[in-house]
Amino acid sequence: MPSLQETQPLNLLLVDDEPLARVRLRTLLEDLAPVCPTRVLGEAENGLAALEWLQNHAGEASVDVVLADIHMPRMDGLELAGHLAGLEQVPAMIFTTAYDNHAVQAFELDAVDYLLKPVRAQRLQAALDKARLRRPGPDATRLQALGQRLRGGRSHLPCHERGRLLLVPVAEVLYFKADLKYVTARTREREYVLDETLTHLEEEYPERFIRLHRGALVARLALAGFERAQEDGDAYGWALLRDLPEKLPVSRRQWAVAREQAGA
Repeated sequence: MPSLQETQPLNLLLVDDEPLARVRLRTLLEDLAPVCPTRVLGEAENGLAALEWLQNHAGEASVDVVLADIHMPRMDGLELAGHLAGLEQVPAMIFTTAYDNHAVQAFELDAVDYLLKPVRAQRLQAALDKARLRRPGPDATRLQALGQRLRGGRSHLPCHERGRLLLVPVAEVLYFKADLKYVTARTREREYVLDETLTHLEEEYPERFIRLHRGALVARLALAGFERAQEDGDAYGWALLRDLPEKLPVSRRQWAVAREQAGA
């Protein structure tokens, strides 16, 4: 006799930038309903939209499984998996894609399964059955490190603020500053407190950010120039920013290196 867990529907979130692909998944799920009960709670066209959907529906029925394409605009399925791993309730991941060159990476990301399009009913049922038996979520730190290696850097950084997950676009960050065990990311609009380290960020984005001193990285595109400090102190010089009136200190050790990297 099947257990209650085996008969209760799995709550799903479908994530694919192709509407027809989502329609096909819904059709397959309806066909499988007698032997594999599921309930589609929502749909999203990319990873960002999926995270927004989860935020907007927090407190409602939790998502058990996310079926996500890998190649999507704005945020792909691999990066989505990394952000999901940081949530309090981590859904299982099943990747659906037209390409077979990410299978190894998908399983390294602790995905339940990896389905090639066009998805077949038998394979989908097998993947959902595995998801039903699997409950522990993937390790967020391992996903972050692996995601960095696979994609050359995340497009968004997570900021947990007042019980919500905010996503900071890396392209909008003007600088990072370290403060105790946290790092502050500054955009034109505001500051975000991140659970990151400067060393990790410097390694993840070597082409985008320049080290100014042990406590700061600045975006190359945000630099307006450099000036020498007028008095002795912690700063040997200052980095001038294009969009903010404030200056960032540059250490003696990093002065020549930062200027050379910036082409100054």
